[in-house]
Amino acid sequence: MRLDLIALGAAAALSLAGCANVNSPGPDASPGEAAAAAYRHNGPPALTLYTMLNNATGAGAHTSLMINAPSQRVVFDPAGSVRFAGVPEIGDVLYGITPQIKQFYESAHARSTYHVRIQRIEVSPEIAEMALRLAVNNGAVAPAQCTSSTSAILRKLPGFQSLGSTWFPRNLAEDFARLPGVTERKLFEDDADDKSIAIAEFEQQIGAPAQ
Repeated sequence: MRLDLIALGAAAALSLAGCANVNSPGPDASPGEAAAAAYRHNGPPALTLYTMLNNATGAGAHTSLMINAPSQRVVFDPAGSVRFAGVPEIGDVLYGITPQIKQFYESAHARSTYHVRIQRIEVSPEIAEMALRLAVNNGAVAPAQCTSSTSAILRKLPGFQSLGSTWFPRNLAEDFARLPGVTERKLFEDDADDKSIAIAEFEQQIGAPAQ
């Protein structure tokens, strides 16, 4: 394949697949910080797929995955841009996803220009723990690869092999919707497009030190 065609394909993926976070990632938290923040949710083991969609065009902008395993609840947020004090991050995995943090994470992505498609499926404890291990071992993800990395993790899980390998958030969401037992809701808000404003306000509310 010609190099110019490869470059063209990569450019198309960057422009269409979303997740093109140009901000330099901060340093990883220590394993001790992540362990101290670990939160166990008493609900059933489940996977929640987040898809951020442009309100004007319907195009997908980002994909992430919340994993509620028996050991702890985390968010795998590959190449994401919602980062805030008090929530340790190691290799694109966010730890300590309490109900308050979960609500804010969803809300921070829903704003005047984007809404969030939230799809949830209950799984066995074994599958949830497997997803957690895969996310933790995946490491940080390069820009524009949020959907491809999330779909790669999901396709390794029993019962999820039917999902396609894709770079495009909407494609993964449509495939996920076909799985038996998936429930869905959409979150719309009218906040300003600048997510840093919402992050700063939230950190002020919880009294977190500035990053």
